[in-house]
Amino acid sequence: MLEHGGRLREVAAKYGIEPAQWLDLSSGISPWSWPIPPIPESAWARLPETDDGLESAARLYYGAAHLLAVAGSQAAIQALPRLRQAGKVGVLSPCYAEHAEAWRSNGFLVREVLEHEVERFIDTLDVLVVVNPNNPTGLSLTPERLLEWHTRLAQRGGWLVVDEAFMDNTPHLSLAAETQRPGLIVLRSFGKFFGLAGVRLGFVLAESRFLKVLARQIGPWSVSGPTRILGQACLDDAQGHHEQRVRTQAASERLVALLTRYGFAPQGGCALFQWLVTSRAVELHEFCARRGILLRIFVNNAAHNNSLRLGLPRDEADWQRLERALSEFSQERT
Repeated sequence: MLEHGGRLREVAAKYGIEPAQWLDLSSGISPWSWPIPPIPESAWARLPETDDGLESAARLYYGAAHLLAVAGSQAAIQALPRLRQAGKVGVLSPCYAEHAEAWRSNGFLVREVLEHEVERFIDTLDVLVVVNPNNPTGLSLTPERLLEWHTRLAQRGGWLVVDEAFMDNTPHLSLAAETQRPGLIVLRSFGKFFGLAGVRLGFVLAESRFLKVLARQIGPWSVSGPTRILGQACLDDAQGHHEQRVRTQAASERLVALLTRYGFAPQGGCALFQWLVTSRAVELHEFCARRGILLRIFVNNAAHNNSLRLGLPRDEADWQRLERALSEFSQERT
């Protein structure tokens, strides 16, 4: 199993600090979760049905003609390689490590490429996987550039897979409206923007024929009845979407200013996290962990070059706690 952020119980045991006492900034999940609507007892007692309004709400929210609800976009990441014969896959890296792992473990030849290397390799690839905005670097590519790559791949029966897990704050940059094009597959994560990663819900946006094949691969009832009710309520809440975008963007800008103030100006990021490359990544990660603040660290990887990803603090007490740690770290090492 690959390592991810949010492994709080393991870290709490390592440092001897109770889980409730941690400030967990290790994931890119919004710290402001949507309120849970009432869930009728029938949702627990009956098998889920797909004509309950969830897909309609999702199509309107994402602006896509066709989509498939899945148990988190991770389910789609693992299923997609089973829909193609062996071939060559490019993964724009560094990015969410499960993409390369899924294709590699299904027998594909995987090449992890940097942004400037895509042009060199794209005409030799059967599939190109892009996370946009990227996790952890925050790199955001334009729809025009991505569609140009898609055209070149589709001419040879290839796929462009775009993971838009962090796209909710910038819907104008999404390729959702273009997913009727053969060979264009967009993944959307529900839990990050809505702050409800535990419900395990995501969507695959693509042409209808492809989605029917994918649905057979994933199988029936992949999304539970209670999750479907919760998901629809969140996706229908247009006023809540606006408020969340404003709140997360403001917090992200505040995080940039805070890190910069203590000599850690981020090299990238988006509305839900910031990413900084520093030779002191291991030191800072350990320093914060001993104080009950969990950051996401990337080490021993030339592409990441020792880096940290920080999610958003939730309230003023969390902001002060993080600033105090950064201040103490700077003072001890000057």
